[in-house]
Amino acid sequence: MGRAELDVIDIKILRELQADGRMTNVELADRVGISAPPCLRRVRKLEEAGIIEGYHAMLNSPKLGFDLVAFCMVGLKHQSEGNLKAFAAATTEWPLVRQAWMVSGDSDFLLHCVAENLTRFQDFVIEVLTANEHVDTVRTMLTIRQVKKLGLVEV
Repeated sequence: MGRAELDVIDIKILRELQADGRMTNVELADRVGISAPPCLRRVRKLEEAGIIEGYHAMLNSPKLGFDLVAFCMVGLKHQSEGNLKAFAAATTEWPLVRQAWMVSGDSDFLLHCVAENLTRFQDFVIEVLTANEHVDTVRTMLTIRQVKKLGLVEV
């Protein structure tokens, strides 16, 4: 899959939408220096190309009662394609796992987890994660404080 061909205006659109996905098309057009109709066409083109995958509200987890953020480095017993796919599929069934990556190095997966509290997280690790038939090792890291939060891509 090759890199998308984007011009300066497309990049400005992506930067602005990543910072504030709720703005109107008219406001977006003004910010990037073009009129509204071509701006809307460009946004639709970026959506259709899969460059813009969606629009989301960023929620404040602690205000919703989810005070614990942790990362789990998971090593599988065997790294066969079937085991990797099976574990990846299992992560989609675990609401506590908010993001998951297959990684190289000492572990096979990195899981970003959000839980109400330490007890809920520990229950997940012991009763669900380590109990998974494919899991060999789990190393957990509890976060102390988030110090940076940006959109996922710098364009």
